[in-house]
Formats: sequence, structure tokens, C-alpha cells
Amino acid sequence: MAASPPRSRGARPSPSSAADDGGYEQWPYLDEALLRPSRSRKVCLTCHWFRHHAGPNCIPLLTCQLHQGLLAQGEHLTHRCQGWTDDMTRQRGWCPEVA
Repeated sequence: MAASPPRSRGARPSPSSAADDGGYEQWPYLDEALLRPSRSRKVCLTCHWFRHHAGPNCIPLLTCQLHQGLLAQGEHLTHRCQGWTDDMTRQRGWCPEVA
């Protein structure tokens, strides 16, 4: 039996690990029941969970790692959900490990 690779204390798979293998292409699109219009900087584009990937024919796929769903083009600029969180770069500053 092969030994499993060592894991650091407290390590757990990140929500984005499912998207690393390209499985995000099968995710459903998020609907109006989850996404609400927003007129502030709190939109999907500025959320910690927002990611974009090169999809088929290099057309970008916009994803929400929290809800494991796709965002329609343009909705990432004008919508957000209740799970919106500030990006870690803005919370801690650039390269906080150096400080």
C-alpha cells in the first residue's frame, strides 16, 4: 500500500481545488435568487471567491469558488451574493508575509 503524501497541520483542500482539474466547466450558472444587484464596490469582481479561467476557444469563464457556479458575462461587474468577502490582498496588503 502506498503511503499518502505528508500534510501540514490544519491543511485541508481549498474550495478552488475542484476547479484545478477543469471541472468548473460543468458548474451551473448562478441565478437571480443568489446574485443581487449591487451599486457599490462590493461586486463579484472584487470578491475573494471570484476567479476567471480560459474556457473553450479561450473565452473566459467567470466562476464563484464559494458557490461553485459560473457567472454570466457582465454580472461580475454589477452583482454580488451574501457571501461576498474582501479580497485578501486588500485586507492584508501586498505580500504580508514579508512584513
